[in-house]
Amino acid sequence: MASSAPTPAAAIQPLNDDLCWLLSRASHALTTELMAALQEIGLSPRSHPVLVAAGAGEHTQIELARMVGLDKTTMVVTLDELEAAGLAERRPSPRDRRARVIAVTDAGRSRLAQAETILARIREDVLGALPAGDRQPFVDALVRLVGGRLSEPVATPSPVRRRLPRG
Repeated sequence: MASSAPTPAAAIQPLNDDLCWLLSRASHALTTELMAALQEIGLSPRSHPVLVAAGAGEHTQIELARMVGLDKTTMVVTLDELEAAGLAERRPSPRDRRARVIAVTDAGRSRLAQAETILARIREDVLGALPAGDRQPFVDALVRLVGGRLSEPVATPSPVRRRLPRG
């Protein structure tokens, strides 16, 4: 449900072989759409995966940060926001008394259920632009890339900063 008209295919033809540009363009458009939709229920494209990962098991802040790809500072700010909204809480770890795990509250689980309805609608709409037989293979390929070859950024003297819209 993008707000602007699609870019004519001829206009991006020179960039069709630029995988980074294609993925970045798709990510930006989808993140912007998700941000608009999730704002209605008080979540963001940054806080949603943190809640999902926290709901999947007992994880510390650092473990969650690694899982969802956030730096420590951004994770602290995100968890502070989730705690202030009553959606998550820091609890003592049953495995390590020095550590705290992030737990999703009942309100957080309810909000995640709302988010899943929104995300399912957007996912269906976005993937609906592909032929039916291409949808699952496309998602499976992205999962393999993100879980494998593109799971971690390479070391570089000047790290690339990931910029997400505020929210």
